[in-house]
Amino acid sequence: MTLAWILVATIMAATAGADVLQSIEMKQHARSSVAETALGIFRRPLLMIALFCMAVSFFSFLFLLRIADLSFAVPATAGSFVIETILAKYVLRERVDARRWTGALLVACGVALLAV
Repeated sequence: MTLAWILVATIMAATAGADVLQSIEMKQHARSSVAETALGIFRRPLLMIALFCMAVSFFSFLFLLRIADLSFAVPATAGSFVIETILAKYVLRERVDARRWTGALLVACGVALLAV
């Protein structure tokens, strides 16, 4: 596995992790205002981990852009949508209909084409 694909995997995992953790945290505090969320950010460990994951994703993406073309980096990291769809179904217990599964499958096919 080349360094570019290792970075893609890191970005996909960190992005999916951040999004799922943010969703969990925001659903637990659905009635909080934006100000309360911003002020209470350091008292919410899942949100802190989500921010860390977003930072990992961002800096990994910057490094990926140093070694790969943008036309590779953006479509390759779109694989995070597939991971997020799976996590939404099985971790967040969201209802994922056939249309969303089809979309995730099409994204997975696109990422697979980049790997060929």
